[in-house]
Amino acid sequence: MHSLRSGPVSPARFAARCLSTSSQVHAAAKTKKTLAKPNVKNIVLVDGVRTPFLLSGTSYSDLMPHDLGRGALQGLLNRTGVPKEIVDHIIYGIVIQEVKTSNVAREVGATGTSVIVCVCVFFVSCVCRSAAVGLIAAGQCDVVVAGGVEFMSDVPIRHSRKMRKTMLSLNKAKTLGQRLSLLGSIRMGHLMPELPAVAEFSTAESMGHSADRLAAAFGVTRVEQDEYALRSHRLAKKAQDEGLLSDIISFQVPGKNIISADNGIRPTSMEQMGKLKPAFVKPHGTVTAANSSFLTDGASAVLIMSEEKALALGYKPKAYLRDFVYVSQDPKDQLLLGPTYATPKVLEKSGLTMEDIDVFEFHEAFAGQIVANLKAMDSDWFAQNCMGRKSKVGVPPMEKFNTWGGSLSLGHPFAATGCRLVTTVAHRLQKEGGQYGVVAACAAGGQVFLPKYTYAQLARADTEYSRGATVQVFLVHSFGLFSVHVLCMKMTMCKSVQKHF
Repeated sequence: MHSLRSGPVSPARFAARCLSTSSQVHAAAKTKKTLAKPNVKNIVLVDGVRTPFLLSGTSYSDLMPHDLGRGALQGLLNRTGVPKEIVDHIIYGIVIQEVKTSNVAREVGATGTSVIVCVCVFFVSCVCRSAAVGLIAAGQCDVVVAGGVEFMSDVPIRHSRKMRKTMLSLNKAKTLGQRLSLLGSIRMGHLMPELPAVAEFSTAESMGHSADRLAAAFGVTRVEQDEYALRSHRLAKKAQDEGLLSDIISFQVPGKNIISADNGIRPTSMEQMGKLKPAFVKPHGTVTAANSSFLTDGASAVLIMSEEKALALGYKPKAYLRDFVYVSQDPKDQLLLGPTYATPKVLEKSGLTMEDIDVFEFHEAFAGQIVANLKAMDSDWFAQNCMGRKSKVGVPPMEKFNTWGGSLSLGHPFAATGCRLVTTVAHRLQKEGGQYGVVAACAAGGQVFLPKYTYAQLARADTEYSRGATVQVFLVHSFGLFSVHVLCMKMTMCKSVQKHF
């Protein structure tokens, strides 16, 4: 199915169809589990779009985050034709916030634009589709737009704390003498700005340092990381040339040309990649600019509905969203290992095995992170000693894994990547005739609570939760998208991991 909406569709006929256009695939799919749950409202992904993802400091550099967000939202409305007056909620994510827009969701969809005028909006700094699914599952709404935007071309750079205190005191000074005294107290050190960094507050460690330590612990070599990064760029280039990245909508930059494609896809050679120096742990680290995801500007948006509402409006949804759980890991030692812990729990919960999965999409923060997770998933020792499992999770077949490229090549605007991953899985399942897919994305920041949604599986909301890194995992099938975030207790990485690997 290439067109989202091609006229009215009768609910009875729609419920019997597989989204694949192949009758043979449909016949085979009937033998697999539907993953439907009794007394749980079906939630569907109608469609998803994104702006082209661009290297920060390039064509988007004069914009603001909400400009990109509005572009993605307007593109979604144009593609789906959804009446804007029926949208119940807009949930938008952003990690590095623009200080002038305290609620980017409001600026994207509810004010200063003709996109959507009256609608409930809120923004999140972690996972947005979870909230969207929960709202629909709880019966609070039927139509939700979820998305995210990140704008790394212009991030807030603060004055030093001493300078901020002086400026605040200056604003309160009542006499000229007080003002002159405060101005005279300013020293050169006061003028040193606080540069932003993608770092964990609790550990003061950047994600790049975590990736380098993780690669070292699992014995992931520089060559392995460069080879995987090169694979990502080559596959992304192939997908781009074949027109597979159909979620991209063109974006008009005011006063400039129309942007229609990602600009970070750059397949090179192992020789060129090998010339780059370590970016984080110097001089002996293995994580470089070439095998890391790059700072990216971009926005994405997805339209999520209850199945009943989607069918009534004549849509042909691309996927079901079933439920979700979180995995919470130690942000010091396990910041990027979430996919290893979450994937088996997703499969076990749904009664599936690795062999049942047709499409894998893992977020590629760093090549070393991906390879380390694959090694952990393929290790009986790690499963037994660090996960409390009897046997290994199993490694995804590479012919099913991120075959249209990933964040290393396409780009990683932090809050916008989740929508890209989910939409990509839905498109790959349709293109490849598959039924089930798994999406995993590690995310910094952690969770401190789990809302009590109406899902029977989430009735155990009184579990003790740990503070740490989180991972988002979706289980997807061709007539639907089944999302699961698995919540587990905080665990400390076994100190002997490095000795074993």
